[in-house]
Amino acid sequence: MSARPSVVEPAETPGPRVVEPAETPSRVDAAYVEALLRWVTSSSGETASALAPFTGDPLPAVPQSSAADVRAAAARARSAQAAWAALPLAERLRPLIRFAELVLKEKDRLLDVVQWETGKSRVHGSIELLGLPAVTAHYAHNAADYLAERPVLSGTPGLVRTRVAHRPKGLVGVIAPWNYPLFLAVGDVIPALVAGNAVLSKADSQAPLSLLAARELAARAGLPDDVWQVVAGRGSVIGPALIDEVDHLAFTGSTATGRELAAACGRRLIGTSMELGGKNPMIVRADADLDAAVTGAVQACFSNAGQICIGIERIYVHESRYAAFVDAFALATKGIRLGAAYDFSVEMGSLTSAEQLEVTRRHVDDAVAKGAKVVAGGRARPDLGPLFFEPTVLVDVTPAMTAYADETFGPVVAVYPVVDDEDAIARANDTDYGLSASIWSRDVETARLMAARIRAGSVNVNDGYVAAIGSVSAPMGGMGASGVGRRHGPDGLLRYTETQTVATQKRALPYPVKPKGFLAAGAAALRAQLAAARLRNRRSTR
Repeated sequence: MSARPSVVEPAETPGPRVVEPAETPSRVDAAYVEALLRWVTSSSGETASALAPFTGDPLPAVPQSSAADVRAAAARARSAQAAWAALPLAERLRPLIRFAELVLKEKDRLLDVVQWETGKSRVHGSIELLGLPAVTAHYAHNAADYLAERPVLSGTPGLVRTRVAHRPKGLVGVIAPWNYPLFLAVGDVIPALVAGNAVLSKADSQAPLSLLAARELAARAGLPDDVWQVVAGRGSVIGPALIDEVDHLAFTGSTATGRELAAACGRRLIGTSMELGGKNPMIVRADADLDAAVTGAVQACFSNAGQICIGIERIYVHESRYAAFVDAFALATKGIRLGAAYDFSVEMGSLTSAEQLEVTRRHVDDAVAKGAKVVAGGRARPDLGPLFFEPTVLVDVTPAMTAYADETFGPVVAVYPVVDDEDAIARANDTDYGLSASIWSRDVETARLMAARIRAGSVNVNDGYVAAIGSVSAPMGGMGASGVGRRHGPDGLLRYTETQTVATQKRALPYPVKPKGFLAAGAAALRAQLAAARLRNRRSTR
């Protein structure tokens, strides 16, 4: 049996509130906001405003789009798409590269906007922001290869020449999430434009200015105005109209909403790519470097106040290291600097919405009421701001508790002992989700073999999640209830294209040519191909 971790009462404060934030970031003035709002297609005369997470004060009122506005924006985008697609790839890339350069140049003001709307810490906002130029650079370097027309072996070599090409879908819809309104929203727009599509983005109601700030930079970079359209409003109002207009939908959000949108797309027989929810596991093997695993767990569980689809919510630790890990993890969690600041003086910001605070509080209260123990955190912190909640570590969580299997999407993680690797793998896979996972071990080869048995789109060895998501050359997405399709890598670009096969022969041949002879010749050719395949297979298994 493993030793029991010590149960520590929540600290009075897990970290200082280093600075009182201004109600409005210094670099975001009324004129700048007005310039951003012009990118919303809206004729309804209606506006809506979210609340700033740090203070609870209203954010700027944003014009709301109607279904008719969605149709009008889609029409403008379609009218511009053909000319955009006809440009050589190098010319399409030129304004996108310039856009990425402007993101880096304007990084301070962009970060102010993102923090103002989401309440995240500056360091977590910085990680998000840097993702945009990383994605852009990847496709600028590799899109020509990904999109290149290529020859393939034809059914009748020498007589038929067969080539495969990738054509743009036409109009791509992107529904943006509030938790990463730059990296996930705009990061999906970039490859769609690279592939020759026009884009219709729906800005999230909590964080529309972040998307609009990126749209404004794209215009400054030389992107044609009509190629990328933005609408804003409640999904229930404009979501159906958007799906009716687009040729592919990229969505990031909850599994429940993803199912509804996928059904709507299915009725139109259009493609979808979706990153949905996760209840991501982390495995700490008996041979793991405990200090490194604790550091990695703090980063993986509490980045963006836990509001990250690929963050860790379940940790399985070998029973021989369980007590030591829990004690060290609880201590490290209590040391997190929590607060509201438009600088790098704090490590974790606030939750983004009252709804997310309520879910977090409800999961923790339910677990404690049913016998779980809090070893770090566990409380809301209204003294710091309306939506702050302490980073929280739970033990003795059981299947009877909501936090056991349901995604919290907040700064809450449960730690469990396991008897061996097989137990850890089985428990990691005991979920409908399959987005991301983490394994910590000094034996990297064994960890890699374990990773192959984890049902998740990404598995990180000796890292929480950054290694995989930061590898933008590699596809990223989920299995099971965590989504369909992939972003990043070749998949992230080719999802926005239709594959077309062109088979060419110099002259038409009579068909069939002497039926009996045709069958015999075809059978002989296929026997030779199968014999070659058998030989190659034998060599590969030696």
